[in-house]
Amino acid sequence: MSATLDRSTRRRATSARRRSTARRADVLTGYAFVTPQLVGSAVFVIGPLIAVGWYSLHDWNVLANSFTFTGAANYQRLIDDPSFVDSLKASGIFSAGLVVLNVGLALLLAVMLNQRMRGTTTFRTFFFSPVVVSLVAWTILWGFLLQADGGINGFLSQIGVDGPNWLRREDTAMLSVIVVQVFKNVGLNMVLFLAALQGVPGEIREAARVDGASAWRSFRSITIPLISPTILLVSILTIVGSLQVFAQIAVLTQGGPGTSTTVLVYYLYQQAFQFNEFGYASTVSVVLFLIVAVLTLVQWQTRKRWVFHEV
Repeated sequence: MSATLDRSTRRRATSARRRSTARRADVLTGYAFVTPQLVGSAVFVIGPLIAVGWYSLHDWNVLANSFTFTGAANYQRLIDDPSFVDSLKASGIFSAGLVVLNVGLALLLAVMLNQRMRGTTTFRTFFFSPVVVSLVAWTILWGFLLQADGGINGFLSQIGVDGPNWLRREDTAMLSVIVVQVFKNVGLNMVLFLAALQGVPGEIREAARVDGASAWRSFRSITIPLISPTILLVSILTIVGSLQVFAQIAVLTQGGPGTSTTVLVYYLYQQAFQFNEFGYASTVSVVLFLIVAVLTLVQWQTRKRWVFHEV
């Protein structure tokens, strides 16, 4: 009897050791999979963020080979810099225009495509194809179209309209850049909205129609709440992307005319690579990071008020 108990105890102990070994192997395997991501994040995200914060406390001029600790002097300079205020306003105008036009147009196109009419495949391809086109190539093409003697004004002249020099007038330059960016990325948001719309149960809309709800009332009270998580996602992506715009400004307007299209990222580029003020440029980048973080956090915190299923 004692021998039987000893064998049973040994089997349980062996089984426990095997389970413990298997658990350790699973844990090590998990760490092996996530380690490259953690190392990459530390080297390429966290490390640069810490470095930029440190550089922002210095007067760093590469040409003069100077790197002097100045504390919060760069931040005080930023507050007193009217050019920074202008770039902040330009970024606000660009972001507001892009979000309204991009999200609104993408939702409208998705609703149209969700009707399952003939030609929707071609229509979808037409609006999504700019997404996969090189950003620089797309911007250069629009730069030619928006010149004083470019394709847009050539078309307008055929109907008796004398078009302006779109990229060289303060009242049209920012609008032109916004429109170029809208047509570049609206296809991606359109596909996201279309996927959300196709996930709305048809029986709910049918029940609303039977109860006498109009198409607009059904869309406003049923469809919008059900796709609100996608609206939140698209809004966050669009706002963050709008605050990071650079190539379009650099290729189309170089921040002009004047400073009307000098957004924050282009202003940062000017300070760093044109004026060699890397410490001050780091300060601008820290402020830009904080703006993006705050806007994202605000959107995330307010989601419970209007996003369906959020409590």
